[in-house]
Amino acid sequence: MTYMKIVLLDAATLGEIVSLNKLNTFGDFIAYGNTMPEEVVGRIESAEVIITNKVKINKEIMDESPFLKLICVAATGMNNIDLEYAQFKGILVKNVSGYSTQSVAQQTFAMLLTITNHVNYYYNYVQKGDYSKGNIFTHVDNPIYELKDKVLGLIGLGHIGRSVASIAEAFGMKVIYASISGIVREEKFEKVSFMELLKMSDVISIHAPLTEQTTQLIQFKEMQLMKPSAILLNLGRGNIVHELDLVKALNENVLFAAALDVFENEPISKNSPLLTIENPEKLLLTPHVAWSSVEAREKLMEGIINNIKLFINS
Repeated sequence: MTYMKIVLLDAATLGEIVSLNKLNTFGDFIAYGNTMPEEVVGRIESAEVIITNKVKINKEIMDESPFLKLICVAATGMNNIDLEYAQFKGILVKNVSGYSTQSVAQQTFAMLLTITNHVNYYYNYVQKGDYSKGNIFTHVDNPIYELKDKVLGLIGLGHIGRSVASIAEAFGMKVIYASISGIVREEKFEKVSFMELLKMSDVISIHAPLTEQTTQLIQFKEMQLMKPSAILLNLGRGNIVHELDLVKALNENVLFAAALDVFENEPISKNSPLLTIENPEKLLLTPHVAWSSVEAREKLMEGIINNIKLFINS
């Protein structure tokens, strides 16, 4: 097997996973927890293979890396790589797809059920001692709503969207979708226009990539078309939903609630209006973790290892 130098630039994004150690079998493997832009060149100047999740690799960095032959992206999206220049330089770029499907679908319903069942509210009700002070066996002041017969509108019907749809059907929901890209294909679910989806859906769940068509797709005017009882979920990309408009819509009760796992800027700014919403119970926030189940991260690493093996054997 070819002996080479492999550098992982942002190991902290992958957490503790067993298969990371398998990279030692390919040669000299070095992992850095995180890498600042000014540190990239010094760390990869003698590397033949680099692995990056979110660290950007641009033209200048490639020009300063004479031995670089393969860039492994520890994700599906490759927008942090100058792909056109990599091709010009003859540097192969490989990503991994499909590893997080179940993880994101599961987190979608974890977030949705947290909202519909008011899990945080009832947990706090018991923990603060309010339940112990009651004189009846239950407490129903914050209504729980069933998903059965509700309409789920999907924006993004790839592997993740279809997995979400399958779970929704198990809950007895009706699934519809809109094609923002305009791609026409046979699907088992009802296809509607984007505007129809906004008006019809009880729950809107976003699982689309960030493209020219989806950037700032949902602004205040789109939110005004939704039902006042609607729940908006974004587990796609942060810039698909206009954050300031979402805060306005929730504060004015244009929407019932929303949940975001992705943000316009990551990590989120400490001054973000999302953190000062008038009724925090209307907005559930998680730090871009939907993709990251232990199983998903192991699948991701196995995909990276396979990409390196294919490169070596090519």
